Amino acid sequence: MKGARVTFMCQECGYESPRWMGKCPACNSWNSFAEEHRPDARSVRPKPGRASGARFGVAGSSATPVPIGQVSVADELRLSTGIGEFDRVLGGGLVAGSVVLIGGDPGIGKSTILLQAAHNVASSHGTVLYVTGEESVQQVGLRAARLGVGNASESLMLLAETDVYAVVETIFAMDPSLVVIDSIQTMEDASLDSSPGSIGQVRECTGHLMRVAKEEGVPVFLVGHVTKSGAIAGPKALEHVVDTVLYFEGDGSHAYRVVRAAKNRYGSTNEVGIFAMTDRGLSEVENPSEALLSERPGGAAGSVVVASMEGTRPLLVEVQALVARSVTGTPRRTTTGVDYNRTAIIIAVLDRRAGFAIGTEDIYVNVAGGVTLTEPAADLGIAAAIVSSFRNVPAAPKTVVFGEVGLAGELRGVSQAEMRVSEARRLGFKRCVLPGHNLKNMTRQQLEGSGVEVVGASTLRDALEAVFMVVDG
Repeated sequence: MKGARVTFMCQECGYESPRWMGKCPACNSWNSFAEEHRPDARSVRPKPGRASGARFGVAGSSATPVPIGQVSVADELRLSTGIGEFDRVLGGGLVAGSVVLIGGDPGIGKSTILLQAAHNVASSHGTVLYVTGEESVQQVGLRAARLGVGNASESLMLLAETDVYAVVETIFAMDPSLVVIDSIQTMEDASLDSSPGSIGQVRECTGHLMRVAKEEGVPVFLVGHVTKSGAIAGPKALEHVVDTVLYFEGDGSHAYRVVRAAKNRYGSTNEVGIFAMTDRGLSEVENPSEALLSERPGGAAGSVVVASMEGTRPLLVEVQALVARSVTGTPRRTTTGVDYNRTAIIIAVLDRRAGFAIGTEDIYVNVAGGVTLTEPAADLGIAAAIVSSFRNVPAAPKTVVFGEVGLAGELRGVSQAEMRVSEARRLGFKRCVLPGHNLKNMTRQQLEGSGVEVVGASTLRDALEAVFMVVDG
């Protein structure tokens, strides 16, 4: 290519090198370098006379500097996807000209939820363009019929295309309310020599679609593949360019799915959406705590309920543990839904600080329902579940726990304790074991109004005694 600069780029992490390398020095991937031809200059020119954001009432950007005090800070008009949990994660809906990148494992439900959202927007706001690069129009039509979203056929338009310039021209011609690109790895810029899905192709195609979104004021969804490690494939700069990055989490063997925002310029990254996969697509879980605890066995050793926070929403989940005699010289540690290293620390604290000789035991920890707990407030629940299985003693009935465990065996306070206690009361729990620091900060009115017996503990040992009433050390 005349005037092009040749580089070699790692297809896993985006590391650039002037020559081919067998092993990437950044991510240690083998044979991941591919040749990239980068032209000196290239751009997509929009058609003149198009008012950016006219559909949403957003004024076009100025070409001259503006004092920050004169910038309008009125709330953005948002486009609802018709799915409450999805709108929650987006910060209340889609903003004009925003680009949302959504990633997740194959078959997790990315295309399903976007097809449902496209149907809702087409039914209430006008034309939606759904670009499919991986499937034919007939295949998408079959999935739409299965999901029951075929009645918006006049407004929901399907396009099987991989040429990014053809997609851009179609957007200019149709002026849609929403654009869905499924997936960005299938889009191709013909001016590049690299194959679709390469780092260069993904970067340039995203740049074209980003410019169109900003200049036309149309929100765009981009579906992104993920690598073996679970990160969105392509250059890391891709996540910095887009406005919002969403991750679909969940185990394919479980019905529940969690949509989590890793980045959101128009909302909080603390919000999550919880869905259940059904034969009619993804349905919202309005009461996730009750759904996750519906199959919990009563009076079983090794089962403890933890009050967790998913964004601004309290969530009660069941943490299960199984402690068994090790038949090998090296005891096994297996975790699902909790961090392995964090669990190893809790086991060490139980062994050295709380007096439970479990260092030589096989220990298995699982969070029921396929949910992943990432906050330290789940530490006490993990510890209590392990002790419950080790002693074969169930936790006190109707008891919820939460708290962070320190290396000295102390129990540290966590955030939003009042909301966790209120969620426990709403689901009929009678006792709550929490850090003493949180108990001191709760007012008398909060304690009396909760209807729950609140027990504070300053050490892990004290907390376990409260959870099991009596514990043999």
